[in-house]
Amino acid sequence: MPIFDISGDKLSAVEQKNFALEKDLQTLIEKNLETVFNCRFVASEFSTGAQHAGRIDSLALSEEDNPVIIEYKKVESSELINQSLFYLHWIQDHKGDFEIAVQKRLGSSVKVDWSDVRVICIAPNYKKYDLHAVQVMGANIELWKYRLFSNDSIYLEEVFHSSKSAASSVATIPTENGYKNPVMVEAGKKAALTRATATYTFDERLDGKSEDIRELTATIREFILGLDVNRPRFHRHLQALY
Repeated sequence: MPIFDISGDKLSAVEQKNFALEKDLQTLIEKNLETVFNCRFVASEFSTGAQHAGRIDSLALSEEDNPVIIEYKKVESSELINQSLFYLHWIQDHKGDFEIAVQKRLGSSVKVDWSDVRVICIAPNYKKYDLHAVQVMGANIELWKYRLFSNDSIYLEEVFHSSKSAASSVATIPTENGYKNPVMVEAGKKAALTRATATYTFDERLDGKSEDIRELTATIREFILGLDVNRPRFHRHLQALY
């Protein structure tokens, strides 16, 4: 859907463009973190050290004092998600480095809450394979899509959030025959366990059966119980039939 500028009673189409440099997108978001994501800025181009040889684009602290990692790309790229997940695992193993950065920027009184780490990816678009991958990997990751326009407007849209996806039960998991809703899979497992372990009375086995079936079952039951055989075993076999 095109966007139009209004000038009196005239409309003129607003063209879409992109940032000249990826750093321009990063700087814009970092200067407006509270407005856009309700986060406090901590660091830019944060080094992960000589061994890992990486730099986290932006570090921030959420309103709940959780660590926030933000990565940017000005083009569609699977590398964005891979980098973000790499930095997620890195920061969980280097909590002290992040806490020192927080204290330098926000003060020593700020305490980091490590119960959750928020990962935000910002790009103009995402491949369908990437969207599927983040649904099944279980990390707390957000995918945001942006559009930059020639009238100096920017549009941000959240296209995926792992916790929201789990809450709405729309995520799928791969199986040999296709895809299944994980909620339904779990329900199936519980039903199978019930069938395997639960016990039922003879009358419960006949719940919902027609009158003809009930009469036929009663006749067969009386006949079997009248036989001079191992009655408990036959009784169990009879129950198993229903």
